[in-house]
Amino acid sequence: MKVVCFGEIMLRLAPEGYYRFVQADKFTATYGGGEANVSVSLANYGMNASYVTKLPDNDIAQSCINSLRQFGVDTSDIVRGGERIGIYFLEKGASQRPSKVIYDRAYSAIAMAKREDFDWENILDGATWFHFTGITPALSDNCAEICLDAVQTAKKMGITVSCDLNYRKKLWSKAKAGEVMSKLAPYIDVCIANEEDAGDVFGIKADNTDISGGKLSHDGYKSVAKQLVDKFGFKKVAITLRGSISANDNNWAAMLYDGQEYYFSKNYLIHIVDRVGGGDSFGGGLIYALSNGFSMQDTIEFAVAASCLKHSIEGDYNMVSVDEVLKLAQGDGSGRVQR
Repeated sequence: MKVVCFGEIMLRLAPEGYYRFVQADKFTATYGGGEANVSVSLANYGMNASYVTKLPDNDIAQSCINSLRQFGVDTSDIVRGGERIGIYFLEKGASQRPSKVIYDRAYSAIAMAKREDFDWENILDGATWFHFTGITPALSDNCAEICLDAVQTAKKMGITVSCDLNYRKKLWSKAKAGEVMSKLAPYIDVCIANEEDAGDVFGIKADNTDISGGKLSHDGYKSVAKQLVDKFGFKKVAITLRGSISANDNNWAAMLYDGQEYYFSKNYLIHIVDRVGGGDSFGGGLIYALSNGFSMQDTIEFAVAASCLKHSIEGDYNMVSVDEVLKLAQGDGSGRVQR
């Protein structure tokens, strides 16, 4: 089974530990981005994962590609060209101080890409699944058109399409997001969202929910999922449920709706090492489980367990195995040394 992921991968620069930007005299360089993180998860699970983007023809971009290759991600369809790789700076939060992200991604190679850069029939040949996020069409009008080309081609070829809504207010307005994503939505089979995405992008909000206060209503999210399915015809909707206690400690769970039944995972109280990529690791787990015939309940348990583990790993990528995820999903969350 071949899964193709499309989006922007960036150079990530972060101060050591919990240093603030204004304190830092050095930054650790890694790489990451929504769809790239999903492709790494899938490759680590033994799936044929292909990542597609556009990157400049220079050594920094090559280092970025190498970071994907080391996990077994197929990078053969990455287009080379353009002037720069996008960058994001991450300051990790602690206690009541939230994490902070600063983007330096304007005019990146993928943001400036053209529709003719991507031959989707060739790229998607042999694929069973195509994944993108709402970040990618937010990068530029061209990227929105490229995403539409991709999902239309995937639908024509009988390929399952998933999308994590991933609204980013620093990239576009709610109005623009709703306009663009509404054009893409009819081609999406599996929609992934967090506590706020459906409201920000489509104006569909959960009742009786206070995200900042950690109060989440199951009935409210059932309503959100049903409204999404009724409006756009999604086959499945998965919603992650994060209850923020502090920057370091969160409650973490999720819900899956298949148009008939609602499935809720167990809840994890997680102590966070690095939360960036947490939602992407959930998406990777969901795609893996659905692609491998898991039951709906086992699917949501696998996806949440995978994401729970990611919160304990530095960097964007979720470097865990299927066995590690299954062990947690089946009840062993003790964290005891494995000898």
